Amino acid sequence: MNKSELIDAVASKANASKAATAVLLSATLEVIAEALAKGDSVQLIGFGTFSVGERAARMGRNPQTGTELKIAAKKVARFKAGTVLSAGVNKAKGKKK
Repeated sequence: MNKSELIDAVASKANASKAATAVLLSATLEVIAEALAKGDSVQLIGFGTFSVGERAARMGRNPQTGTELKIAAKKVARFKAGTVLSAGVNKAKGKKK
């Protein structure tokens, strides 16, 4: 599912216009991104938690030439699924698409 399909599905469930839903979804994603940029986490009970993690510097290897290169440390966005989301995904395993 891509963003436009998500907007269509949410608009249909909420009985709202696609334009209003698109604005709300974009604002939600923007607020989550801003919170993560500040180092905060965003917890949506039952759905999951967005947080910021640290990835240490490490040595890597160029697969074409085999030469070693240093990969710098960086911050990464992480998501941990909540219990309700995990249960729903595991329940849906037996169903076909």
